Amino acid sequence: MDRLSEITFRLPGTPESRAFLDGLRLLLADVPYAAAGTPPDRLTLTPPAPHGALPVTTFALADVAAPEVALDTGQVLGVSRGPQTEAVTLPGRVELAELTRRLAGHVRRVDHTGVNLPVGTPDEEWADLVHAVAAGSAMYRYPTGEQWPFVLPATVEEVDGDIGDFVVGREPRFELVQEQRLTQTSWQFALWTDLTRAELELLFPEPEGLTFPGLADVFRVVPVRHPWPGLGIRFDLCYRGEGGPSDWETGEWLVTEGGRMR
Repeated sequence: MDRLSEITFRLPGTPESRAFLDGLRLLLADVPYAAAGTPPDRLTLTPPAPHGALPVTTFALADVAAPEVALDTGQVLGVSRGPQTEAVTLPGRVELAELTRRLAGHVRRVDHTGVNLPVGTPDEEWADLVHAVAAGSAMYRYPTGEQWPFVLPATVEEVDGDIGDFVVGREPRFELVQEQRLTQTSWQFALWTDLTRAELELLFPEPEGLTFPGLADVFRVVPVRHPWPGLGIRFDLCYRGEGGPSDWETGEWLVTEGGRMR
């Protein structure tokens, strides 16, 4: 199996997509590893540590009919809907441009990106996808048992062996989620900010912002409006950390408590 080297969020080559990509580039303007010199139809996030860690994460305009996420090991995750008759979604009430305006100067890093497969996705399809991704990357189980495996950027030696060096900068990670509630494919982008929980609650009060059970002390969720039907896009805004790096930031918790998926 080839090594997973690049994850690409592809958008149709339309003016609306270009505006979204421009907004994303502006939102991440203060993230040092968000490449500013890429062509106008691409934005690339390169893991700053350790040296040579992959995969990189790219956002790009492409010749596609609808948004999709392509892994260079061959998997393509398109927009789909679960079999339920009643749609369950997280409606976006904030435009990306407005999110960017409110967060100007406060986004420091990208913790992870991710794709949530809709509820009702067949277990066999999920298992095949996770197996294929784990075969070419350093993928780890979520320690508390949920179907939320994470790919950590890693060197060739770490993919072949295992991760033992726990440093800040092994990001952005990539998360796959077997959704238990929402009936549409969702994209998630978790950003580290320098704002407190109280400050983010003021910036994004309900119903613009919300929290998830068990994670209210970690980040505030802001779904955004966009032009692509059948797809949910949300930003998880992580609160300012206090003290030194946590074992989440270094990846140690995932590695030692979750364990490698091979």
